[in-house]
Amino acid sequence: MGSGRGPSHGGHGGGPRINDQIRIPEIRLIGVDGHQYGVVRTEEARRIAADQGLDLVEVSPTAKPPVVKIIDYGKFKYQQQKKSSEAKKKQVVVQVKEIQFRPNIEKHDIEVKAKRMEGFLNDGDRVKAVMQFRGREMAYKTLGLDKFKSIISLVLAKTGTIESGPDFVGNKIIAMIAPTKKK
Repeated sequence: MGSGRGPSHGGHGGGPRINDQIRIPEIRLIGVDGHQYGVVRTEEARRIAADQGLDLVEVSPTAKPPVVKIIDYGKFKYQQQKKSSEAKKKQVVVQVKEIQFRPNIEKHDIEVKAKRMEGFLNDGDRVKAVMQFRGREMAYKTLGLDKFKSIISLVLAKTGTIESGPDFVGNKIIAMIAPTKKK
């Protein structure tokens, strides 16, 4: 029957049913060139496919009767893989990058981290800015918040929009910054 390619297991596991896996007595058959054979017995459809050296592939199992096409299953599978890999290429993956600060950060370090955040935002990634307070630094939360806001405003002046925050969460101030939409 056909070229004998395809899954060797009998279930619906990996994809459409092919050749001997199709056990329904009657099917609606479509030829290679799109020719409509109409409703035929499954044995007859297998014979037609075998004469052409091709496979029977169930394309619409829920239809009454199920729709089956005569095609080269190996080629069909290859085209499906090609389509899915093309879709993956076009998919944009947005990552969340985290930049951490301390309340006693120096001016130069602020500039370096701000540049790094801008780089992430220009690449299309979201940035989670975190300022962590430890020990006695907790007494200076308001000073830390002011410094944190100045760092974020430095970045927002060039790229990005604030998505959420700055919010206090325990001993941290957290803000999410998203890249500005390019037109």
